[in-house]
Amino acid sequence: MPARPPKATRDVKARLLVTQTRSAIGSKPKHRGTLRALGLRGIGQSSDLPDRPEIRGMLARVPHLISVEEVSA
Repeated sequence: MPARPPKATRDVKARLLVTQTRSAIGSKPKHRGTLRALGLRGIGQSSDLPDRPEIRGMLARVPHLISVEEVSA
């Protein structure tokens, strides 16, 4: 069986700084749960997260409640 080539690793891991800009009051329960899963509990609170497809999917669910900035590690 041939050996697999090593996975390409990035030298610089991309990070995302996510800040809650609007209140979750009155939003759908799934949206509130997504904010909690992102580590956000209130307006103005920020969370530093890895730039991965799973995180990007969660951010796409609540773009009206957050702001996102790319941060170099």
